[in-house]
Amino acid sequence: MAHTLASAAHHELVIKKSRFIARVAPVADRAAAQAIVADLRAQHPGAAHVCWALLAGGQSAAVDDGEPSGTAGRPMLEVLRHQDLDGVLATVVRYFGGVKLGAGGLVRAYTDAVAQALLGADKRPLQRVQHLACCVPYALEGLVRRELDAAGATLLGVDHASLVTLRFCLPESAAATLQQRLNESGQGRLGWLNTAD
Repeated sequence: MAHTLASAAHHELVIKKSRFIARVAPVADRAAAQAIVADLRAQHPGAAHVCWALLAGGQSAAVDDGEPSGTAGRPMLEVLRHQDLDGVLATVVRYFGGVKLGAGGLVRAYTDAVAQALLGADKRPLQRVQHLACCVPYALEGLVRRELDAAGATLLGVDHASLVTLRFCLPESAAATLQQRLNESGQGRLGWLNTAD
C-alpha cells in the first residue's frame, strides 16, 4: 500500500565540507512542488544547487539542477519509489564546500540525505478518495446527512433549489456501500450526478 507524509521532515548532512539540506514533504501535484522549490531557491540564494524529486498522483520528476546528469534527482526519486510513497516532494539544497565528490559520491550524498529525512517522517497510508454528488427532495436531506456522517464522508457543499444537491467525498473503499445504502433508503427518489471534471 502506498504511503504519504503527514508533515514535512528535514535532515542535514555535511560531506567533505558540502552541506546537503534535505526536506521531504507532502505535496498535491507538480505545480505545488515547483512553488516549494522556487521558495527554497529564494531562501537559499547562496546555494549551488536545489535538486528535487516528485511522486504525486502519477506525476514524477527528477531534477539535477546543474549537478552531473543522474547524480541527484534520479537517486532521490528512487528513494521515494523504494519506500512506496506518493504525494511526496523530496528536495536537497546543496552548499558546495570546495571538494568535488565525484558521481558516486554525489549519488550517495543525495540518496542518504533523503533517506535520513524520511527516517524522521510520519508516514501515513494513502487513502484514495472518491467524490460523489446526489440530488434529493428536501424531505430526504436529513436522512442523507445522517448516512454521510455514519459512513465518515466529508460534506463539501449543499445547494438548495427545487431539489437538494449534496456534494461529498469519502474513502474509495467505502463509496459503493454508501451508494447502495442511499439508493435503498431513498426508495428511488435519489439521483446521482456526474462528478467527472
